[in-house]
Amino acid sequence: MALPDMHRAEPIPDAARAEIDRLLASGDLFRYTSEDSPVALLEAEFAQMMGSKYALAVSSCSAALFLSLKALGLPRDARVLIPGFTFAAVPSSVVHANCVPVLCEVGENYRIELGDFETRLGDDISAVIISHMRGHTSDMDAIMALCDRAGIPVIEDAAHSLGTTWHGRKIGTIGRVGCFSFQSYKMVNAGEGGILITDDADLMARAVIMSGAYEHNWQKHPVLLDAFARWQNRLPLYNLRLNNLSAALIRPQLPELPRRVRDGRRNHDRVAARLDRSPFISVPSPLPGEERAPDSIQFNLVGLSEGSVDEFVRCAGDHGVKVQVFGRSKDNARAFWNWRFLEEVPDLPQTRAMLMSACDVRLPVQLKEEDLDSICEVLETAIDAATRHNAPAVA
Repeated sequence: MALPDMHRAEPIPDAARAEIDRLLASGDLFRYTSEDSPVALLEAEFAQMMGSKYALAVSSCSAALFLSLKALGLPRDARVLIPGFTFAAVPSSVVHANCVPVLCEVGENYRIELGDFETRLGDDISAVIISHMRGHTSDMDAIMALCDRAGIPVIEDAAHSLGTTWHGRKIGTIGRVGCFSFQSYKMVNAGEGGILITDDADLMARAVIMSGAYEHNWQKHPVLLDAFARWQNRLPLYNLRLNNLSAALIRPQLPELPRRVRDGRRNHDRVAARLDRSPFISVPSPLPGEERAPDSIQFNLVGLSEGSVDEFVRCAGDHGVKVQVFGRSKDNARAFWNWRFLEEVPDLPQTRAMLMSACDVRLPVQLKEEDLDSICEVLETAIDAATRHNAPAVA
């Protein structure tokens, strides 16, 4: 049974080659050399694609989150509510912005538990970051209603959600700011990189200056000239700019996004339908109105002892499929108890229980049906081995 390389990305489109060769020949890699640099063109194209007024390309999604918080003008030690299931970069961005992360519970379907979210929202919260973790969308209608009622701005961490929609609205355009990733394991791959979008001119002007538009380089963002003028020399610079080579890699991939989303959803749904046949595996369904853009699959192990979980992971790995159980993978950056850089790590029993049985498997969008079937066969073999040799947990 031949297995694909599940960590390999799609090739960069050939259209990038001529532009990269031009940049290498000219040495013109700095985004502010000209007003129509590849980075500036990327920002215009991405904003148009998303239906947003403004976009700012930066060095990573983490940088986008950090700049979003700084651009909101939050005071030192402002409390920022985030889900307990996210990547360590999210609470890190809050800490770097001199704010305090406040964590809320996440349910077994990987979405924010709304009762706990509402309770914690009343605890002197100044801003919210909604992580659509691994592309799973929480109930954005309910979340936005609660936050709008309280006058609390929402930042969307859409690192895994480029191409996902919620009742027809593009994820990343629902909150005040949307932040996306171009890291290699995302729908658009530049190795590293990120971008933030917003319709708020003043917030974008602040983010642009702090990203590293020193002196009067902000004049190369002409749509925001009026907003920039009042912030000249009044904000610190963090120098989080994207370079032209990265933009040259990203731009020709944007037209590929609809096809990648379609293929990723097809792959996910094929594997999910097969895994759901097992009484020991549960794949959470999307919420009504959620159209996902997955390049991985998550599922919960049901009724297994810790030993059985470990056996499942070991057996799958021995047969060539890497399974990550978020809560049982050593020092996993998605397990909140490993965020020991926080002053206080809360007890989140629902989130902890989910993380101890939630599995993560990459499904690159270019996989073929026979690849997907081979992956399913390995996972089915592993679950059979795990449940045959280890007694299930007592309910």
